[in-house]
Amino acid sequence: MSIATLTELLGIDLPVIQAPMAGVQVSAMAIAVSEAGGLGSLPAAMLGDDALRNELSAIRAGTSKPFNVNFFAHQPPVPDAAREAGWRDALRPYYAEFGASEADIPHGPGRRPFSAEVADVIEAFRPPVISFHFGLPDEALLTRVRSWGAKVISSATTVAEARWLAERGVDAIIAQGLEAGGHRGLFLSDDVGTQVGLFALLPQIVRAVRVPVIAAGGIADAAGVAAARALGAAGVQVGTAYMLCPEATTSALHRTALRSEGAAQTALTNLFTGRPARGIVNRAMRELGPISAVAPAFPLATAAIAPLRAKAEAAGSADFSPLWAGQNVSACREVPAAQITRDLAAGWAANPANAGS
Repeated sequence: MSIATLTELLGIDLPVIQAPMAGVQVSAMAIAVSEAGGLGSLPAAMLGDDALRNELSAIRAGTSKPFNVNFFAHQPPVPDAAREAGWRDALRPYYAEFGASEADIPHGPGRRPFSAEVADVIEAFRPPVISFHFGLPDEALLTRVRSWGAKVISSATTVAEARWLAERGVDAIIAQGLEAGGHRGLFLSDDVGTQVGLFALLPQIVRAVRVPVIAAGGIADAAGVAAARALGAAGVQVGTAYMLCPEATTSALHRTALRSEGAAQTALTNLFTGRPARGIVNRAMRELGPISAVAPAFPLATAAIAPLRAKAEAAGSADFSPLWAGQNVSACREVPAAQITRDLAAGWAANPANAGS
């Protein structure tokens, strides 16, 4: 059984997907990467309906090339008053230090899963590719998405997750290694002990499924792309390497952190959202511990830490900010996203292995 190449499947020129990165990019990044021949991505989980329409309108106006829209597929948690109180207790000394008020804690989860209401918003735009994190939405929603002609991809952090996705008919699977920045895509288990590095995970998933497998995690340059291809990847997804591009909306504090020696030290943390995500270690992670048993379930942990983040950032500190980044920041450069995309793709062209993948 042969499978289409990733470029054929997605209608792109280069087998490079720009990872969707909420908080550090919007439509400008997606447009630049798609125009360069890769697959630009728009992170949509934190966008309200009007903002989502505006960003999709900007992409449709800015490029005729394929693009990806990314959504979360988590189940909203039931609020736990006791856990929320415990979380606020843990943060209270910092509230006192920064003069923050619990009255400023925002209401609502801040991140929403894909739903029929969201589908209503995007249907008019018919995105060519829709990707999911934390599994998949229900079958009725997937059927609706596919009726638009969209290709569906999702992330797997274990072989079991990859098989689960393949059984549900995804068009391609992102193998997310432990090195990757941002949220872990794990969804069959909450056990971070199941998570492994990309180059251990990738060949196992390639052997386990019969759809294209996209490598993600720690890939920052052409050499990393060539290595992923040699292990059977049909393409790569890269995020961190784009974070200093002029098209990125990465904050000044986050940019400073990415350029610092401290960027070499990252860890998985649930402090900022309630779900494990990789970021540069900062004061909150050091003092509270990167993984906290009292942090509310995803995405509810975000609310109570938000006033602290605002106060610290206003004072010029990223001590309570989520500084998402992968384990390899070596190729973060302040150059256009199109150049990053072409430089990454050069690694694919340089490696003739798996030419039919």
